[in-house]
Amino acid sequence: MLAEVPAILILVGIAAYIVLAGADFGAPFWTLTARGERAEEIRQQTHRSMAPVWEANHVWLIFVLVVCWTAYPEVFGSLFSTLWIPLLLAALGIVLRATSYVVGGEADRPVVVWISTASSLLAPFFLGTVIGAIAGGTVPLGNAAGDPITSWLNPISITVGILAVIFCAYLAAVYLAADAHRSGRPDLADAFRTRAIAAGVVSGLVAVAGLLVMGTDDSSIYDGLVSGGGLVAVIISGIAGIGAIGLLVARRFSGARVAAALATAAVVAGWGLAQSPDILPGLTLDEAAAPDNVIIALLFAIGIGLLVLVPSIALLYGLVLEGRFDPATGDGGPQANTPVRPIDRPERRAVFGVFALLGGGALLSLSMDGGFFLYLGVLMLFAGVVTGAITLARSLLHTAAD
Repeated sequence: MLAEVPAILILVGIAAYIVLAGADFGAPFWTLTARGERAEEIRQQTHRSMAPVWEANHVWLIFVLVVCWTAYPEVFGSLFSTLWIPLLLAALGIVLRATSYVVGGEADRPVVVWISTASSLLAPFFLGTVIGAIAGGTVPLGNAAGDPITSWLNPISITVGILAVIFCAYLAAVYLAADAHRSGRPDLADAFRTRAIAAGVVSGLVAVAGLLVMGTDDSSIYDGLVSGGGLVAVIISGIAGIGAIGLLVARRFSGARVAAALATAAVVAGWGLAQSPDILPGLTLDEAAAPDNVIIALLFAIGIGLLVLVPSIALLYGLVLEGRFDPATGDGGPQANTPVRPIDRPERRAVFGVFALLGGGALLSLSMDGGFFLYLGVLMLFAGVVTGAITLARSLLHTAAD
């Protein structure tokens, strides 16, 4: 059971990276394809909407890498030694995307737009081929044991890579439509709404095509996706995707944003459920996992990190969704001098409870070798993390609202 916890966290991190950073990768596609008199407005809206969050979203990729190499070191070595080509190209795409994004905010040059778009398509495509290689079982256990070319250049990997690119463009259009609507730009909201509906239909068709490709490739992942928990996740994804399109048609942009994110996250969950309990061909999670004391220390470190990360991300997105970074209200003038709100008695009690849970959980987790008290300690750690994150997020949001 303990060996499965890091795998669940990895899936959560991947889902968060796709749902949040995916829109950053998809946005330049709409900048490039914009035509007519509204093209410049679309470009400016795209750049302005992504500016506060695009860099912060990469924290989820770092989170996934750290958890993987700590909890499943042999798996990490096998993946990176076999799939080094797509991973290197994805990293190159991320770096070029960052550079062109920063330069693109100051220089309206076609070459910058093309570099930004190309790199934004490269990164999700190659990261998608990596997921496809894992799902297709083309990465064997061992240092550079798999073929560096055919392990990721195969029908399943290419299909997943294409699907990742389309998902990114779809999420970007949905988020941009919602942001334009919030900013009081119904004309731009309708422009992105039309793009989001079209991209949503295409992503659904490609997802079905990908499922058929997995079926014809005689892949074990296909059996997991058409039965059990994997099938449930696929159904949830389909319902959420259709619901997102319906909400877009009805111009319910906030609901469409949530439904589109749920549809994407359900795909990731379906992959994890379909592949379980294997992580590589012939290697289960229990066999690949590091010793229990390493995983416990990792979970403890993650818990401490989440106490900072979750409230920070919640505050950042709360400010973005409230329009605090918009040009008209985001000058930081009066807000910069807002006095610090004193902590009240319920918050003091919550903080005391957080430290009690973390302290007790750490003591039990590090002193027990196994059994009931070890798992009780782990549960106390997670309870402390969740309670602390909620307390900090509420305090920060209340302060921002004041």
